[in-house]
Amino acid sequence: MDAGPIPPPDPADVAGLAAVRAAILARIAGACARAGRAPGSVMLVAVSKTVPADRLRAAVAAGHDVLGENRVQEAAAKVPLVPGPRWHLVGPLQANKARRAVELFDVLEAVDSVELARRIDRISAEIRPGRPLPVLLEVNVDADPGKAGFGPASVAEALPALLALANLEVRGLMTIGRLAAAPEEARGTFRRLRALAGRLRASNPDLGPELSMGMSDDFEVAIEEGATIVRVGRALFGERPGAPGPGRDPAAEAAHPAARPGCDQAAEAAPAAG
Repeated sequence: MDAGPIPPPDPADVAGLAAVRAAILARIAGACARAGRAPGSVMLVAVSKTVPADRLRAAVAAGHDVLGENRVQEAAAKVPLVPGPRWHLVGPLQANKARRAVELFDVLEAVDSVELARRIDRISAEIRPGRPLPVLLEVNVDADPGKAGFGPASVAEALPALLALANLEVRGLMTIGRLAAAPEEARGTFRRLRALAGRLRASNPDLGPELSMGMSDDFEVAIEEGATIVRVGRALFGERPGAPGPGRDPAAEAAHPAARPGCDQAAEAAPAAG
């Protein structure tokens, strides 16, 4: 059903979001300077979990051109109401949501198994023939039992087969930093992902250069360690309803199963056409 004309964003909200965005971009530029990198080498994904569509239209008007959603169902309600940005799926994707995800998103950031990659490849061939879908491979470099993703050894073993999937473009790797009070505690995770990516590309040169790592509490450390994509939610949009408080980024919840509320897990697990 047509929802009718989309109202323009609130100018005051646009101005406020633009100011916050500028402050985050300044912090990104500072981290890039410390690492000897150009600020343009880092993509800012504004993680919009639970943020309503009217505020996201204001965010787009404020300059955000990439939005990240954690859940397919939530994105399906927002995408038609927020024209203009590119959309990244930054949370886990269950197989029964794969078809809808391919329809909605420009990039899938958390492909965590060969089986899921093959399913996305088949669906992409049907929905967008001749246009390989960009994906990132999620790697659990810390062997954290609360996180999803390939292990370092398993991603190395699977990579040749994944790169051979004609309807996917494997742009790089992503990971979740340690959920800790001090950002510095996540540095080892980011450093290990960067080192792993270097080793993988030495024998698999078709692996793309992207490293998606770093969120509201630790994105500057991630950039210093080589992040090319940072996923920032709370620092841009403020605390979400029911947010877990300082030291925890809601952008991590869907990508860190141990941190997700049970109701979210049930919603994502509900049967769907795929």
